[in-house]
Amino acid sequence: MAHGLHRCIKRVTHIFRLRNLTQWAQKMQMTTKLSEVGMLESPKEKGPYNIGQLFLHRVFGFRGIILFPWQANVFDRDDQVDQGANRFYKDGNAGKQGYLKAKQVDYYQVLIDARDMPFVRAQTEQVTFLGSQENKGSLYAVPGLDYVSHEDIMPYTNTDKQPIQHELFDRFLQHNPNHNSTFTPSDTLLAWQQRNNMWLELSDVHRESTENIRVTVIPFYMGCRESQDTPMYWWRYCIRLENRGKETVQLRERHWRIFSIKGTLETVRGRGVIGQEPVLSETQPAFQYSSHVSLQAKTGHMWGTFKMERQNGTSFECRIPPFSLESKEEYPGGNTFTD
Repeated sequence: MAHGLHRCIKRVTHIFRLRNLTQWAQKMQMTTKLSEVGMLESPKEKGPYNIGQLFLHRVFGFRGIILFPWQANVFDRDDQVDQGANRFYKDGNAGKQGYLKAKQVDYYQVLIDARDMPFVRAQTEQVTFLGSQENKGSLYAVPGLDYVSHEDIMPYTNTDKQPIQHELFDRFLQHNPNHNSTFTPSDTLLAWQQRNNMWLELSDVHRESTENIRVTVIPFYMGCRESQDTPMYWWRYCIRLENRGKETVQLRERHWRIFSIKGTLETVRGRGVIGQEPVLSETQPAFQYSSHVSLQAKTGHMWGTFKMERQNGTSFECRIPPFSLESKEEYPGGNTFTD
């Protein structure tokens, strides 16, 4: 029975990857060629995956490997009940109604296979942070490093000693065939995680859907720098849009409101996002990008809308869930890799 299930899952994976590879080939005008990546395992409903677990991304289809887990507070505004002018939210644990409460969800810091990066509808440079105070002009960026939710992990096994191609693979992981996940964290990875925990930490995730378009926002604090003797606090925010319906839509405009604790309110409007106007369809349902924002205050809030256009020319405003911009106390130290 178990072998039959594995064969079935394996076939589904081939179909899944065939669909994505075919789309990529059409876009890149290449010839599609499939290759084995390993044997899929049954996804875990509960409990975190181990460091070193290989996986396929459920939505974007890329190959990756887990570096370490994070316990995130997910504020999901889809778990709400409308009662006239008042909006309440469902408490999944107690079955009561109240204001929006966070759910504890496992997220993972992962490495993305470099061979898949050109074909992923997501920015592969997902992690950026400012250098230490001693290196005020430094901005560190780590390509191919992403955050993936538990529900998007499709675990698999592979007997290769280096199944993922990434420049940090050998420095962060070591082959251990006697371990459950075959790969274990190196001392370099553990030291790097501890050294940069402030910048890497994922704490809050915000979600909201409008007409089957789900917007997920994850903010990260990057650091503080002075500009003309004025402290500027920087944040990065990662946004994922996912079409969970059947109707094709295209993102045309963005409208942001940025509030500072000092009392200022800034409005930003523009075409598309990061120079693109992505189409969300059944075959390519998701798009992910990152951007940055700075304030002259330690805290603030952001919220807004995306203007989505249907194929018949009509449009609607897709809500971006409000999220906080919270700074952290910085400590001296660099962000470089040390063996």
